[in-house]
Amino acid sequence: MTIRTILSRRQLLLGAAGGLALSGIPGCSDEIAPGRYTQTDIDHLANQRRRETEQKGKGPYGVHRYAGYRGLATLPWFDTDDGGQLICVDDSLPGIVDVHAHLGMSILFKPQLDLLAATPRTRHLLDCDGSKPPCELDLDIYVNGNFSPEALKQNEKVLTTQGLWGNDVVRSHTIPNLIAEMDAMGVKHSFVLPIKLGLPFGDDLTEQWESAIALAGAGDRLTSGCSVHPRDEDRVEQLRRYAAAGAKLVKLHPTVQKFYPDDPGLMPFYEEAQRLGIVVFFHGGRAGIEPESSQPFAVPRHYARVLDDFPRLQVILGHAGARDSDAMVDLAVKHQNAWIGIHGQGITSLERIIEKTGGERLLFGTDWPWYHLGATLAKVLITTDTPQRSSIRDAILQGNAKTLFPELLG
Repeated sequence: MTIRTILSRRQLLLGAAGGLALSGIPGCSDEIAPGRYTQTDIDHLANQRRRETEQKGKGPYGVHRYAGYRGLATLPWFDTDDGGQLICVDDSLPGIVDVHAHLGMSILFKPQLDLLAATPRTRHLLDCDGSKPPCELDLDIYVNGNFSPEALKQNEKVLTTQGLWGNDVVRSHTIPNLIAEMDAMGVKHSFVLPIKLGLPFGDDLTEQWESAIALAGAGDRLTSGCSVHPRDEDRVEQLRRYAAAGAKLVKLHPTVQKFYPDDPGLMPFYEEAQRLGIVVFFHGGRAGIEPESSQPFAVPRHYARVLDDFPRLQVILGHAGARDSDAMVDLAVKHQNAWIGIHGQGITSLERIIEKTGGERLLFGTDWPWYHLGATLAKVLITTDTPQRSSIRDAILQGNAKTLFPELLG
């Protein structure tokens, strides 16, 4: 395998295309089998984006557009500190639990990255405050819709160079910087989710992050999940080792790791996760910025068998299905073992999700360092800003996470 192949653009990190598939799940293929991805699926994504553009700002909460992340300070729950950084000033909020965060990735050639070092400012991968003027942050659309094609392309370059020599953007994605932002937003605990990419070397984020959290003495604030590549022949054995070391959560990413969640070859893996009491966190649905070749893996119906066949396996569907939210949430409502990560959804979409679920099994998540923690927090506060929804606010921000992870958060 050549370095050019390893670093083929859109094949390196989160949100780019899938990690490098080096071995195979029995019965799994990159070929799209009949019925796996249809013209109806393709049209649905295009129609979702069209409707979102036509309807933004016309929902129950009206227009919510801000001058970057710092612009959220005009909302009643936020302000800026003396350094101009966004802070949450609502002391009534519970100790928030973020179930969807990440740290900086040092992979492949392992460029220098000190996860214990603070930097003057976190440079988010999609950074509304990184330009002058800041980008317009519209809370009524799926979050990545706020960024231009040029910004998305620049982000791809950042991710690719990180596997070679590193860069100052990713060098700001450290434990002190995450905790500083958590403190500013009232977040008490975060789960950081590594992703195993299937690289031939330098693919040990689980071990890196666990070690860094221990060295930082940050175990009371951060919990690292684990990741296993679905195409690794020893995936079940890996999961057992991580569970024996204390792991409670495994992250799987169909569009990055290029696998169908309901592939028959993965059923023993889910069975073992169920037996071990490991929660499975899936990236859910199509975000619309991944390569088209990766999109077939993440349509909602491919998650159904896992929920059906393993009723005691607790499954988090990240991003609430992203741009496939309606179908993914309908799927989750039918299964008591499905939990919905809300990151990315606009306020009108989040309102529909709350109405469908009553707030049950909804989990707060931010996808840091892709975005500022405040972007997701603002949406929850806007959609729960009534006395009748105070219990729903508490459930989303921390109560549901405590129910799912009682041993860690109880």
